[in-house]
Amino acid sequence: MTDDPVISFRNVVQDFKRDDGGIVRALDNLTFDIGRHEFVAVLGPSGCGKSTLLRLLAGLVFPTAGSVEIFGLKVTEPRDEIGIVFQKPTLLPWFNVLDNVTFPMRHKYGRVTQTEKDRARELLDLVELGQFTGAGIDQLSGGMQQRVAIARALLLDPDILLMDEPFSALDALTREEMSFELLRIWTEKPKTVLFITHSIPEAVLLADRIIVMSPRPGAVREILDVRVPRPRSLASLSDPNFNDLANHIRASLFSRRAA
Repeated sequence: MTDDPVISFRNVVQDFKRDDGGIVRALDNLTFDIGRHEFVAVLGPSGCGKSTLLRLLAGLVFPTAGSVEIFGLKVTEPRDEIGIVFQKPTLLPWFNVLDNVTFPMRHKYGRVTQTEKDRARELLDLVELGQFTGAGIDQLSGGMQQRVAIARALLLDPDILLMDEPFSALDALTREEMSFELLRIWTEKPKTVLFITHSIPEAVLLADRIIVMSPRPGAVREILDVRVPRPRSLASLSDPNFNDLANHIRASLFSRRAA
């Protein structure tokens, strides 16, 4: 990267206390940078600290050692530059779609202006749900609910979007559809994205680079460039570079698991 990084992890160690008083090391000496508007996916076995990495960046926990920085400043609390999309959309069933998208403003300021409602409608148009502004959450499919969650995360126009396995609860066809939808949204409104996933094809389809983590305690094993041309489409799934990279990651993860 030629520009200064947006996100920096420097020698990050994260320990947690067990109920019996012992210590579990979740992350060990984690170091990497992410550039502006770069889409980075994180892959690794269960329990390797992927979600902990995201929580550190969100300012929800703080490292035992090392530093996590955004725009060169140490993360010491949750920040407005960050939007988060979780595994489940965590929508409020007593609000309609529009009110769910504007909830961050209501929560932060106790009110929602007409300008903010108009922006929420624009975001719902962006995720192709403009005709559902007054609908109840129970009227939406799982994929549609996750689109609402993405629109909500974009409401404050964050510089950084954190996504913690956002499509893992969806069926295979909807998950693939949502991956292409996310590519379209990211192309139209570029953000710096850190995307946690267990899916190798999903990571290769979406990302500019992929961070492959070791089993716990999680450390960076490899950082791989995705040499699949953008814009990406269904044809990208047949690109030789796509398959070669997916096979490389699969062999790397499976061989270590077998060992």
